[in-house]
Amino acid sequence: MNILVTGGAGFIGSHIVERLRADGHRVSVIDNFRTGKRENLAPDVPIYELDLIDASLDEVFEKERPDAVCHQAAVTNVALSIADPIGSAKGNILATVNVLEACRRYNVRRVVFASTGGALYGATDVFPTPETHPTAPISPYGVSKLASERYLYSYNQIYGIPVTILRYSNIFGPRQDRKGEGGVVMLFLKKLLMPENGPVVINGDGEQTRDLVFVEDIAEANRLALLDQRPGFQTYNVATGSETTINDLYRILAEEVGVNPNPTHGPALPGEIRRSCLDTRRIRTELGWEPRGTLRENIRKTIAYFRENYHLVD
Repeated sequence: MNILVTGGAGFIGSHIVERLRADGHRVSVIDNFRTGKRENLAPDVPIYELDLIDASLDEVFEKERPDAVCHQAAVTNVALSIADPIGSAKGNILATVNVLEACRRYNVRRVVFASTGGALYGATDVFPTPETHPTAPISPYGVSKLASERYLYSYNQIYGIPVTILRYSNIFGPRQDRKGEGGVVMLFLKKLLMPENGPVVINGDGEQTRDLVFVEDIAEANRLALLDQRPGFQTYNVATGSETTINDLYRILAEEVGVNPNPTHGPALPGEIRRSCLDTRRIRTELGWEPRGTLRENIRKTIAYFRENYHLVD
């Protein structure tokens, strides 16, 4: 299969590219390199440096003629979306529409879209939270992802483009930077591995929970979604279905790094979601996806990567 990955030089996108190439697919990448890194990709991967709202996007589709598009590129920083909602809308909503227009013109046979769980469902009292739960995003980032999902549904209904939405929980793993989505693991690691960066600060009491999923499992979910031959419009949570408190996360990281500093507790962040945990029964049943490895095992892989790649840590 000939697959185009937007945001393919980023933390998540580069793992998807690597996984797809391991299966023998031809993969090309679009990235504007605001957060992506060329060193995340093999030298022989075709790369096009541009913004997805640029008119030159059409030239990439004309040259590559992809069978499928894996749309990972996004402005994912929630705080930035609040400070610059117009930029967030351009980078997420308008970019998605431009990609969909190119998919329509060049007869792309499937689109897989990276969405979000926590930011989309908002504060909920249903745990684990299923895909059927009402969406109530608060941040412009969450709103932009929901708007993009609705555009994808529209193009599926009008033009028949098969679409799979993947709603991610908090992702961690090699190549992550501390400014990325779900970057608490990287933020803690940078300070534990490099104490000169200052003490670890846990917001509030640390009993808030997150559903932490390993980036390699995210890549596998995208692979399975791209290989799915069913028509229509599918939506899946991609998570573990388990909650980890920030205090427990810090304890595991500190134990695996081999240090035992006491964290500093700061004030709680206004509007921070108290609990986050996504129901994964649908993707397990319909695509046969399963998260692999324990949280501690995957944290060990992440620590090993960052011990060897300090120079790549932002």
